[in-house]
Amino acid sequence: MAFGRFFLPGPTDVRAEVLAAQSGPMLPHRGGAFESLFAAVQEGLRPVFRTTRPVYVSTSSATGLMEAAVRCAKPGAILSLVNGAFAERFADVARSCGRDVTVLEAPWGSTVSLDRVEQALKEKRYAAVSVVHSETSTGALTALPEFASLCAQYGALSLVDSVTGLAGAPVETDAWGLDFVFTGSQKALALPPGLSFGVASERYLATVSEAPDRGRYFDVLEFEQYVHRNQTPNTPATSLLYAAARQLEDIAAETMTHRWQRHAEMALTMQQWVHQTREEIGLPLCIQALEGERSPTVTCVALPLHVRGEHVVKAVADRGFVIGGGYGKLKATAFRIGHMGDHTTEGLRVCLAAVSEALAELHDRKQSGV
Repeated sequence: MAFGRFFLPGPTDVRAEVLAAQSGPMLPHRGGAFESLFAAVQEGLRPVFRTTRPVYVSTSSATGLMEAAVRCAKPGAILSLVNGAFAERFADVARSCGRDVTVLEAPWGSTVSLDRVEQALKEKRYAAVSVVHSETSTGALTALPEFASLCAQYGALSLVDSVTGLAGAPVETDAWGLDFVFTGSQKALALPPGLSFGVASERYLATVSEAPDRGRYFDVLEFEQYVHRNQTPNTPATSLLYAAARQLEDIAAETMTHRWQRHAEMALTMQQWVHQTREEIGLPLCIQALEGERSPTVTCVALPLHVRGEHVVKAVADRGFVIGGGYGKLKATAFRIGHMGDHTTEGLRVCLAAVSEALAELHDRKQSGV
């Protein structure tokens, strides 16, 4: 499939030249050639995370570093902000790691209010607070600066899943004081799946040794020890690192400011399209995420009852484009479009024209009783 026809909310489309970079030779990962490759990846990742700290590279999905964030955090209870399927996963991971977890829930499509977070932090002492920055199941975006400031005020670590945020939505790891932030390679970084990247603050690292059951594969202290030698604790996915080095060069050339702007423009295009489709087709679509809380990388579109999400996905696929269905409890009632990575506003409009055709066809069938 040619680039520009794959709009899943992750994995996203990967350019041919980035895929081709994976064909580099195998290397001993305890040698100088690998360390040079790893150093190049580090040099590219730090500006993306907006940090001077080293960026951990894990051969795993982002769920691996999600578990690391919890297992290696200082002992104590976890407050989990839950407003969608992946925020639920974060809370479930914390429970599976033996933590005492308190959940603050918000309706899917909204975010947990900071007033509620502060009230919970006043009532009980928490070691950490987990949040999903860009909730992939709904397209809702949590404001991280205010969240991180509140966590610091009450002595709790801020644990941030920015899997569909980072590299598409502004993330200022150092300036905002995020304690552990992680992402996956296959989202707004526009790389093949299989790697995750994360940054731990000095405040987070200061208490890692107190975590009694942090395991081995995702031990943050091991990541920290090896990253300063331009190595990984375990056998790395070298081919994926070749791709990362290639892609990070292009991200640097674009600059993060322009990359953020491009993603914001795509999100605005999605919002305008939803309004236009309501007017032209007479189909009462709406965006699941509330206005002012919308991710620039993924949009979840809620459907009227007579149109099912899986039917939209199939009708769009018949026109040569891949989009995502609803996720979790929104599976039947929504579809999702990932406008992230190396996609452009122009390419998104071509995809949306196909979605409009598919929706009009499904709506006409229902109106005619077919």
